Amino acid sequence: MSLANTTRRLTAATAALAAAALPGAAMAGIVVASSGPSAASYPPGKKLPDDAKITLKDADSVTILDSKGTRVLRGAGTFTVGAPGTLNRSTQFAVLTRERSARRVRTGAVRGAHEQQASPNLWYVNVTKPGTFCIVNPAEIRVWRPEKDGDATYRAVSADGADTTAFGFTDGVTVAPWDVKAAPVGAGSTYSIIGNDPAQKVTVTFEMLPAQDYAPEDLAAALMAKGCTGQVDLLATSLALPEDAQTTM
Repeated sequence: MSLANTTRRLTAATAALAAAALPGAAMAGIVVASSGPSAASYPPGKKLPDDAKITLKDADSVTILDSKGTRVLRGAGTFTVGAPGTLNRSTQFAVLTRERSARRVRTGAVRGAHEQQASPNLWYVNVTKPGTFCIVNPAEIRVWRPEKDGDATYRAVSADGADTTAFGFTDGVTVAPWDVKAAPVGAGSTYSIIGNDPAQKVTVTFEMLPAQDYAPEDLAAALMAKGCTGQVDLLATSLALPEDAQTTM
């Protein structure tokens, strides 16, 4: 799939998100995390109508993602699922999910002076994070490192050792392309990513998602269904709404 086609799809997706924010539009939220006494009633993956109300107890916490963004509901109290107001994170969602060239990406996204960096793109494979990773277009795979200082080289080796590729980062560069000709990727492909220190090896298993226009809550559901929990966490964190939208009843 070409980058131009991807851009057109995401432009359409952004328009769809804007339309979803209009009065009368049908919306729903999805639970992406929960804890506390009521957690069993609101497991990750549970979808709730936008106008639904949920009652939480002390020590309850339910994180909900919808078309506006992510908000955290904390008990005790009764809360409306949909976020109040007109603010939404559609622009951040479009940026986060855009398939981009590795060129010109020289710095990572930084949350704060002492906080861990987060990937600027949902489809960048984090060289430090093991687990299941979902992709839409194997030809557009990019790898990302949280540390931007200094040169570094990583290798990806398939589970059977038959396929391998290397990607290098120069000082200030955080993103590099994955050579899919040398190391093909498809559903169920498993690779070990090894840095300069062989002890710092992570294993990544790839899963495929269909190429389509996703609303944030639908993308979260698709990622959860495939076990791509790291991307769900990144999606939820990146789309967090301001604190004044977190706990409104």
